[in-house]
Amino acid sequence: MENLGKGRRVIGGERKKLRTELKREYAAGRSIRDLAAETGRSYGFVHGVLSESGVKLRGRGGPTRGKKKR
Repeated sequence: MENLGKGRRVIGGERKKLRTELKREYAAGRSIRDLAAETGRSYGFVHGVLSESGVKLRGRGGPTRGKKKR
Protein backbone atom coordinates (compact mmCIF):
# COMPACT_ATOMS: atom_id res chain seq x y z
CA MET A 1 0.00 0.00 0.00
CA GLU A 2 1.27 3.46 -0.86
CA ASN A 3 2.30 6.04 1.75
CA LEU A 4 0.08 9.00 0.94
CA GLY A 5 1.75 11.57 3.15
CA LYS A 6 0.07 13.70 5.72
CA GLY A 7 -2.20 16.59 4.78
CA ARG A 8 -2.61 15.89 1.07
CA ARG A 9 -6.20 15.65 -0.20
CA VAL A 10 -7.20 12.24 -1.50
CA ILE A 11 -10.13 12.54 -3.91
CA GLY A 12 -11.71 10.95 -6.96
CA GLY A 13 -10.27 7.76 -8.38
CA GLU A 14 -7.38 7.77 -5.93
CA ARG A 15 -9.78 7.79 -2.97
CA LYS A 16 -11.89 5.03 -4.53
CA LYS A 17 -8.78 2.88 -4.97
CA LEU A 18 -7.72 3.62 -1.38
CA ARG A 19 -11.20 2.64 -0.06
CA THR A 20 -10.93 -0.70 -1.86
CA GLU A 21 -7.42 -1.41 -0.55
CA LEU A 22 -8.20 -0.39 3.03
CA LYS A 23 -11.42 -2.40 3.03
CA ARG A 24 -9.57 -5.52 1.81
CA GLU A 25 -6.75 -5.15 4.36
CA TYR A 26 -9.14 -4.42 7.25
CA ALA A 27 -11.27 -7.45 6.34
CA ALA A 28 -8.09 -9.56 6.38
CA GLY A 29 -7.59 -8.61 10.04
CA ARG A 30 -5.29 -5.56 9.93
CA SER A 31 -5.99 -2.85 12.50
CA ILE A 32 -6.90 0.74 11.75
CA ARG A 33 -3.71 1.83 13.54
CA ASP A 34 -1.58 -0.43 11.33
CA LEU A 35 -3.27 0.88 8.20
CA ALA A 36 -2.84 4.47 9.34
CA ALA A 37 0.88 3.96 9.96
CA GLU A 38 1.37 2.27 6.60
CA THR A 39 -0.44 4.96 4.62
CA GLY A 40 1.05 7.86 6.59
CA ARG A 41 -2.42 9.13 7.49
CA SER A 42 -4.20 9.57 10.80
CA TYR A 43 -6.37 7.03 12.59
CA GLY A 44 -9.37 9.31 12.01
CA PHE A 45 -8.73 9.53 8.27
CA VAL A 46 -8.51 5.74 7.89
CA HIS A 47 -11.57 5.26 10.12
CA GLY A 48 -13.52 7.72 7.95
CA VAL A 49 -12.51 6.07 4.69
CA LEU A 50 -13.47 2.65 6.04
CA SER A 51 -16.83 4.04 7.18
CA GLU A 52 -17.39 5.51 3.70
CA SER A 53 -16.75 2.08 2.20
CA GLY A 54 -19.52 0.51 4.29
CA VAL A 55 -17.28 -1.72 6.38
CA LYS A 56 -18.69 -2.91 9.69
CA LEU A 57 -15.99 -1.82 12.11
CA ARG A 58 -14.76 -4.23 14.77
CA GLY A 59 -14.98 -3.43 18.46
CA ARG A 60 -11.96 -2.65 20.60
CA GLY A 61 -9.64 -5.55 21.18
CA GLY A 62 -7.62 -4.12 24.02
CA PRO A 63 -8.35 -3.70 27.69
CA THR A 64 -10.83 -1.09 28.80
CA ARG A 65 -10.01 1.65 31.27
CA GLY A 66 -12.82 0.87 33.70
CA LYS A 67 -12.45 0.09 37.37
CA LYS A 68 -10.34 -2.94 38.20
CA LYS A 69 -12.31 -6.06 39.03
CA ARG A 70 -11.55 -7.69 42.35
